[in-house]
Amino acid sequence: MADRYQELYAALRGFLPSARVLREPLRTLAYGTDASFYRLIPKIVAIVNDEDELIGTLRATRERGIPVTFRAAGTSLSGQAISDSVLIKLGPGWRAWHVNDDASLIRLQPGIIGAQANRYLAPHAKKIGPDPASINAAMIGGIAANNASGMCCGIAQNSYNTLESMRVVVADGTLLDTGDSQSRERFAQTHAALLEGMRALGGRVRSDGALAERIRHKYRLKNTTGYSLNALLDFEDPIDVLQHLMIGSEGTLGFIAEITYRTVDEPPHKATALMFFADVEAAARGVAALKSTPVAAVELMDRAGLRSVEGKPGMPDFLGDLDDQVAALLVETRAHDPDSLEAQVGQITEALGGQATLRPVSFSADPEECAALWNIRKGLFPAVGAVRATGTTVIIEDVAFPVPKLAAAVRDLQDLFVKYHYREAILFGHALEGNLHFVFTQDFSTPEEVHRYRDFMDEVCRLVVEKYDGSLKAEHGTGRNMAPYVEMEWGSDAYRLMRDIKQLFDPQNLLNPGVLLNDNPQAHLEDLKPLPAADPRVDRCIECGFCEPQCPSRELTLTPRQRITGWREISRLRARGDSPQRLADLEQAYRYDGLDTCAACGLCSIACPVEINTGDLTRSLRQRSVEGAEPRARWVAEHFGTVSGLARSGLTVAGACRTVLGDRALGSLSGVLRKASGGRLPRWHAHMPTAAPRTRTPGQTTGDLAVVYFPSCASRILGPAAGDAERDSLPDKNLALLAKAGCRVVLPEQLEELCCGLAFHSKGLVAQAKDKAAELAEALLEASEDGRLPVYCDTSPCLQRMKESLPERLSLYEPAEFIERFLAPRLDFEPLPETVTVHATCSTRRMGREQVLIRLARRCAREVIVPEEIGCCGFAGDRGFSVPELNASALDRLREQVSPGCSAGYSTSRTCEIGLSLHSGIHYRSIVYLVDRATRARDTAAAPRTES
Repeated sequence: MADRYQELYAALRGFLPSARVLREPLRTLAYGTDASFYRLIPKIVAIVNDEDELIGTLRATRERGIPVTFRAAGTSLSGQAISDSVLIKLGPGWRAWHVNDDASLIRLQPGIIGAQANRYLAPHAKKIGPDPASINAAMIGGIAANNASGMCCGIAQNSYNTLESMRVVVADGTLLDTGDSQSRERFAQTHAALLEGMRALGGRVRSDGALAERIRHKYRLKNTTGYSLNALLDFEDPIDVLQHLMIGSEGTLGFIAEITYRTVDEPPHKATALMFFADVEAAARGVAALKSTPVAAVELMDRAGLRSVEGKPGMPDFLGDLDDQVAALLVETRAHDPDSLEAQVGQITEALGGQATLRPVSFSADPEECAALWNIRKGLFPAVGAVRATGTTVIIEDVAFPVPKLAAAVRDLQDLFVKYHYREAILFGHALEGNLHFVFTQDFSTPEEVHRYRDFMDEVCRLVVEKYDGSLKAEHGTGRNMAPYVEMEWGSDAYRLMRDIKQLFDPQNLLNPGVLLNDNPQAHLEDLKPLPAADPRVDRCIECGFCEPQCPSRELTLTPRQRITGWREISRLRARGDSPQRLADLEQAYRYDGLDTCAACGLCSIACPVEINTGDLTRSLRQRSVEGAEPRARWVAEHFGTVSGLARSGLTVAGACRTVLGDRALGSLSGVLRKASGGRLPRWHAHMPTAAPRTRTPGQTTGDLAVVYFPSCASRILGPAAGDAERDSLPDKNLALLAKAGCRVVLPEQLEELCCGLAFHSKGLVAQAKDKAAELAEALLEASEDGRLPVYCDTSPCLQRMKESLPERLSLYEPAEFIERFLAPRLDFEPLPETVTVHATCSTRRMGREQVLIRLARRCAREVIVPEEIGCCGFAGDRGFSVPELNASALDRLREQVSPGCSAGYSTSRTCEIGLSLHSGIHYRSIVYLVDRATRARDTAAAPRTES
């Protein structure tokens, strides 16, 4: 590392914790990855948590002439969030927000995810204007810096047009709050030359009629190519110009530390229709007819796009019967009440009366049907990603054309796909704005393939600019990808204006150099990201980053995207056989960052466009690392009852020590023992479980509903915490609730020996996991009369494992679902006068039962809190004992959301509940305890009968 980077590292360590100044090979590689098809590895990653840390970092880099790049979520597609110098990454401290009294304004720090902002506004029937497809992962900082828009946003509701004010840090580290008059006055004094320079640029534009008209014309379309030159015409106050130039500047002019948006209405009633036309020209005529109607979104899909989702789950059967030229429009309208919605549907249908559609136009207001229609549109991008060859990348381009020329432009693009042999390419887009996305796969491994891409992009750019005078980037930002073409689109006068803006703001060219403006005509063909084969489980990953908000280790070590990036590099170096030291460094770091701290919970698969479960990779790699442990694992599996008894005995001994020493002293002693054991022994804390008694034989042997109850091994071993007011074990509580509901309970034979295999599976002990699953299947089939009786498991993670590994003829239920379906009709609910909180486990979410749990809790308590941003708790079976920092990191915001006021928390996994209790300060228990407290037996004569 060059001397100035060594000096910078030392300077940053002076005010940033060492854990947030990174230069290790794995972390810099992984943290430097974004969603684009470019790869640069930063020399230093500085994770900043507030304005002071950001300003200090900027000043330290500026003193040494070192370039920086700002990073929020890294979902950008055009290479604007990568660096081979210093990457300044947002830490978890940038999450403050405020909604004003009438919800007309929302103030957001840049680390807020776009979808979170909309959740804050949802109770007010409001939302932010920008609605990018990445809104569930993209952060406000990136949304504003790229002027991202989306399907319903158009131009009127993008960041530029809904901006109220912002806090911005300019290149020299000065903070300006444009919403504060005193800050504006101070900035005017300290940065008079910058503001005067912008006044001069505005005057230059206004005095040049041709240039002014060129700028106005460019922004009649969606356009994010280059700087927001319209600011020089739209505003005269240079500070207003400054803040609007920051929108879409991609971190090249300064850092947006906070933004205040004017909110927009979010009507609660929606109706959606999928319309089919004979060809793209007919669809374009449909778009023209819809232009003046109250539509919120009009999405165009070409035949190749529709073909890419044929036969997928949830897709209409008739897609396969459509002719080769067919195009579709997905249309949505929104209203504040059902009558208005019906009237709007009538207007839209009437406007389309003169258009020939292949199927009758039919709107649906049913949320599930609407979601199914939108899934067609949302499935297009992943459909291409899922079928790409290993080693290729998925590229999504983003252009805009004048709407009257949309059909001709589509035909021209399709001709280029054929000419350059992109046979898999599909087209879709926001038709009302003339904004088209085209998706194709590209191999960059050979010069010939790079040249094919170069020639294709050159011709696309000439088509868009010279034939249609359109936008080369409509909403994805310029980035490295389109920087060489900015002057082609805008012309030399406007391009010179952009150069002058960059010089005014950043005379040393230290803020994200090479992005948005670049003198290298080959910049878009350099630093291309390798995507080597690494493992079939993850080779389809396109590194989009959609998974990252779901990951419990995102603030501790790596996210799923970063784990895959790291493993790809390790696989690449192994295949090449060179760089042995770098390979060794990566492999060593990956053991902890990649494997030990991965919860393997699978929540990443829910958000992943191509449904990759990075936990599968983790378990596979763990399997290779535990091969020597198989004899011990086999013994444990074969003597599971004995091991369970020993575990109970250990908890009994620990409980006795607690009685003698107290929690604090025992915690200190266990900390010493943990250190001496190399982390193998857990550290004691007040929420550690007592020993559960052996599961008793059910007392109730009659009842019109027979059920097989399988208490998980965790429930059979781990009793309530010593300080918990609830003293019954979970199996005892379940048996009492089942008896209250009049059920006849059947326990499987040899219960103490049974396990679903999850405890083995999570550690990569595949053979033992399969053996235990087979043993459990045999016992449950016998107990359930070959699947006739329902099987109830009291632990959601175990139930999910059972669903994945046991015979389908078994009817398997997790707690909330079982109670709602079978027990609730037999019980009378009386909500308790309490405030409680609930936690849906990862398995609950993956099985789609989260709302069932919440709904059940709301039947039992006056108020139910569902904490924001708490996904996987990070306990991960027993990993909360062995890697407690994972659990702590995942739940670092839990306590502030549940206390004071909550009497208790409820979930469906005993191990998860241990960590939740520790990091919330309240006792978490199974939802069964809450249901038992809030119910009484219903008159059996009046209760409906349930088939058994």
